[in-house]
Amino acid sequence: MSFKQFCTKVLAIGWNVLTPVLRLGLVQKAIPFGFTHKIINIRHGNSWTKVHLKLVDLITPALKLGLTNKKGALGFSPEVFRMVIIIILLTFFLNQNSFAQSLHFDSLVTTGIKQIYSINFSDAEVTFRKLMADYPEHPAGRFFLAMIDWWRILVDLDVDTYDELFFQKLEDVIFNCDQILEKDPKNVDALFFKGGAIGFRGRLRAYRESWLKAADDGREALPIVEEASALDPNNVDVQLGFGIYNYYADVIPNQYPMLKPLMIFFPSGNRSKGIEQLTNTANNGKYAKYEARYFLMTLFYTYENNPYKADEFADMLVNDFPNNPIFEKWKGRIQVKRGDYYSGSKIFSSVLTKAEKNLPGYNTQKTKREASYYVGLQYRNINQLDSAKYYFQLCADISKEIDSKEESGFWINALLYLGMIHDQLGNRNEAVSYYKKLLEMREYLNSHDLAEKYLKEPFKN
Repeated sequence: MSFKQFCTKVLAIGWNVLTPVLRLGLVQKAIPFGFTHKIINIRHGNSWTKVHLKLVDLITPALKLGLTNKKGALGFSPEVFRMVIIIILLTFFLNQNSFAQSLHFDSLVTTGIKQIYSINFSDAEVTFRKLMADYPEHPAGRFFLAMIDWWRILVDLDVDTYDELFFQKLEDVIFNCDQILEKDPKNVDALFFKGGAIGFRGRLRAYRESWLKAADDGREALPIVEEASALDPNNVDVQLGFGIYNYYADVIPNQYPMLKPLMIFFPSGNRSKGIEQLTNTANNGKYAKYEARYFLMTLFYTYENNPYKADEFADMLVNDFPNNPIFEKWKGRIQVKRGDYYSGSKIFSSVLTKAEKNLPGYNTQKTKREASYYVGLQYRNINQLDSAKYYFQLCADISKEIDSKEESGFWINALLYLGMIHDQLGNRNEAVSYYKKLLEMREYLNSHDLAEKYLKEPFKN
């Protein structure tokens, strides 16, 4: 027996063994012939398309013939077998091409997202414009170009330079998605990115304290995201929108009682379910995991009063994006809230160093003000008063420049500490001048009580 004959015989035996399974795989629930991947799942992820499934439906009769010999009994027909193998290989290569396109798409999106979080906005813009060029009918390119402006806004929330441009880009995303949905109402990508665009529009409106518009965006986005989730239940990224809504719809009315009457028009939230959904996205999400981690870090710090849990997500974010000023500042704040002033000071010293190097996002006045305050606080804790005085004075000087509406807590506390430090150094006249300045400012915590106390009697360590 030749080697070729041997291989043919082995294939024939294998085909006979697989025949019952293949026949079972070619019947639908209603029993007539047709392909059902629920019985034999030969898909690679979600890369099977409608074209591939149509092709399988077309070759079903050939497969059925291939499972019978010339006498009509179950067995092997070499001629039909070869034809079936050719068709299967053709299908495989078509599917491989689709899979390669999917890999290219995912690579561009993942690269661009990491560039945004690394504050490499120019590189991210190049990446997402290439995504738009390669996939002109997909809404992802437009959406992520808007996300570049979102992070430009986050880096310095006091500046509204990019607000209007951001809103315009989101409207472009929504318009693009609506065009897709007119032709294909069940298009998951269009639903997902439309819901996301409306959701981010609401987030900026919330930051700008346009509460009614922000709430209305949340109401509008929720059913769109729900529909996308129903069509593609394996899409974990969709859980980000659900988690944000569930958590904040439960928490915000308690934090801002004036909003409670409005919430009767919206679906109720669920705090614990929201955390569960965000955690699922943070651990298993494809494109939204970093945003979910960011939300979890901030909510555990701000609303849950759990800096230890917040620190877990801060570590993930800072390790992945060491030059993101938002993540690094949050990491420093969390250490301070945990009572670890030494670690917090090290982090904020790093922030100041990066500000001196003019790294994007670090060179803002608010960032330098906050970092100098916490570095000064640690120097005061270890009784290095001259160094503490330097950083508190830097904090006070920056605050004087940027606190236009009212005096910040940073400014008030910095002046209080400067007065106390001057008392410790024996500079009573300077200390008195700082305490008097405090009494001219708004009350922050018990700043006036302490200023009056130390005006009567010098501070002693």
